[in-house]
This record gives sequence, structure tokens and C-alpha cells, in this order.
Amino acid sequence: MNSIAWIILAALLLAFLLNLIADVLNLKAMKNCPPDEFKSYYDAKRYRRSQHYLRENTHLGWISSGFNLFAILIFWFGGGFPGLDAIVRGPGWGTVATGVLYIATLVLIQGLVSLPFQIYATFVVEARYGFNRTSPATFVLDRLKGMVLGLALGGPLLAGIIGLFEVAGDNAWWYAWLMVVVFMLGMQYVAPTWIMPLFNRFERLRDESLRNAILGYAASIQFPLKNVFVMDGSRRSSKSNAFFTGFGRNKRIVLFDTLVKDHSTAELVAVIGHEMGHYKKHHLLTGLFINIFQTGLMFFLLSLCVSEPALFEAFGMPHVSVYAGMVFFGLLYAPVESFLGLVGMMVSRRNEFSADRFAVDTTKNAEALISALKTLSVSHLSNLTPHPFYVFLNYSHPPVMARIRAIRAHGGETVRAAGR
Repeated sequence: MNSIAWIILAALLLAFLLNLIADVLNLKAMKNCPPDEFKSYYDAKRYRRSQHYLRENTHLGWISSGFNLFAILIFWFGGGFPGLDAIVRGPGWGTVATGVLYIATLVLIQGLVSLPFQIYATFVVEARYGFNRTSPATFVLDRLKGMVLGLALGGPLLAGIIGLFEVAGDNAWWYAWLMVVVFMLGMQYVAPTWIMPLFNRFERLRDESLRNAILGYAASIQFPLKNVFVMDGSRRSSKSNAFFTGFGRNKRIVLFDTLVKDHSTAELVAVIGHEMGHYKKHHLLTGLFINIFQTGLMFFLLSLCVSEPALFEAFGMPHVSVYAGMVFFGLLYAPVESFLGLVGMMVSRRNEFSADRFAVDTTKNAEALISALKTLSVSHLSNLTPHPFYVFLNYSHPPVMARIRAIRAHGGETVRAAGR
């Protein structure tokens, strides 16, 4: 093993260890009783149920991540990478087609390794706690559709990247960057109308009273909204959500049907206010620019490493190739990606607080947003007392209690300011 192999191995083991430590701390941080804010929402039996749900998911995560790590190491040190390379080189299809086949096969293997855990999580754990509504047919169709889309959209993109690094020399990285950015922007535009409907049904909100309340709120903050869409999330899960997607004429607010069913009009307007806050505060645009920058950084670093002989030596590869270099670079880049992910989650948590403040300021109803957050947390059996280290590693949103405290503090400041 050379130094690059040791770096990658150490990174894999360190990531596993850090997540294991965070999980253990998170389990130890559980309390016997819910916070005072939730005592009217939880009885003792339901609160214990939420803790059992956390434990079961954590234990499944240990088994899944441990098995995935074991599978990677067996494949690596068992000669899987050069062995697969020899197989895909056999037909002599040329570098680009061979590269697409090589990477697609690795993705397929990874998917097959994780599939049993996905099945168990969906049809055992989620079903046991009353969340799963996915039928076996829907589960299979979702994955088949995902594979077809991956091949139809990701295949040509991957082929283009490999081709550019084969022929464009020192300029390849920024040509590839530009191509991926165009692809990202195009997907933002077409996904709401062409791709997402392949998996879910979207209908315009039929409740006229709720629709008028939402459109009236949008007009009050000069948000150009013509329609609100409801998604049949209940086909797969009883959990709820709302999100903002698309841009330009295709931007839309989407509510899960379960969210509409379980929340009052005031709560739903507050949730919409939060989502519109992300748009008004330019969080979505900022996130897009950050993703574009990170993609450029990744391609630049890839250009420095993609043909480095020591990288191929680390995986026992006798042949240097762009496509294998991309795979090995991905493993080497993982620590950088993890660090950028941590920074991104810190920014995301800050943005969530900002969107909450926007919703409070514009709806003038802090209690409605707090009530919505409580109902969502209880219906999802969310962990109310996560450990700070676990939050640091895994949470894109602040813990619900931190959000409630911040909303109450900001609501009080708003009231005091209005009284001056």
C-alpha cells in the first residue's frame, strides 16, 4: 500500500468512527421525559415509542454502514477494481463507452449492497411505527424509474465528462464544469414539470379557502405565486413536508397531502411563509452558487489527480484511465467533500433560523409556526434532544427545540418593537 491508499483507508475508517461516536452520544442524550414545550403533545407511551424509533434506526444504521464499509474494503483489497476493469475492457468499445459501463456497474453493485437495508428500513422499521405506505410494486417501480433516469440523463453527462478529460487537455476541467453547471440549471427548470411527476402526482390545491389564504399571503409579500400544488406523499409515507422547487416560470410551492390533512390554515400559511422566506432571503440562489463553486473545485482537483500513477497503484490498477481515475479520486476527495458538507449544513441551519424569522415577521403569527413544528415533530417521532455533536455532523436543520426558542425570542422582540 502506498501513501494514497493509507490516506483513503484512514479517511474511510475515521468517517465510520466519527459517525459511530456521534450515534452513541445521541442515544445517551435521550431524556426520560419530553421537554416542557411538548408535554401536552406527548404522553409517556408515545414518547417512549419515539425513543424506540431512534434506537432502531440507529442500530440499523450501524449494521448498514458497517456492512457497506466491509464491502468496500473487500472489493478494494480483493482486486475488484482491476478485475472489473478487465471485464469491461473485453468488448473493446472505446474509452468513453467502457468508462460509462465501468462506473455504471460500480453504481449498480453499490445499489445492490444497500438494497436489503432499504427494504428492511421501509417494510419493517417504517411499517412497525406506522409510517410506511409504500407497496412492494411502488418500491420496485421507483427504483426501476431511477435506474432508467440515471442511464438516460446521467449516462450522456458522464460520457461527456470522460470524453472531455480524454481530449481537452488542461482545459478539460472547466469545460466539464461548464457542462455540469448547464445540466444543473436545466434540471432545476425541467424537474418540476417533467421528472418529479414520474414519481408522484401533483394537483393544484383544491381547498379554496386555504388556497386563497396562501395566495393572499404571497401577494402581501410580493411573491409571484399563481398556484400551490399538493403532492401525493401519502402513497409512500405518512410523514409530511413542504418544499420550494424550480425557478423562473416553473417555480412552485409543493405541500404533501399529509401536511394539508394534519394542519390548520394558520399553520400551513406559516409553513409556506418559511418556504417563501428561503426564496426572499436568496437562500436557494446562494445554495446554487455554492454548489456551482464546489463543483468547479472538485473538477479542478480531479484534473490534478485523474492520471496520477500513484492513485492507480493504490487500487492495484495496471492501466491508467480517466474513468477509473474519476472513481478513485472520488474516494480520495471524500474528506474534502465531508468538510464542505459540514460547512454547508452550518449555513443551512443558519438559513433555517432566518426563514423562521421571515415567517414570523410576515405572518405575525409565531405561535402558528411553533404549533406546526411541534405537530410535525410528534407525527414524525423526531428526536427532541439530539446531541450537539450529532447535530454538527448530520443536521441540515436546527433541532426543533432550538427553533422554537429562537422563534419565541424573535416574536417577543417583534412585539416589543411594535409597542415602541
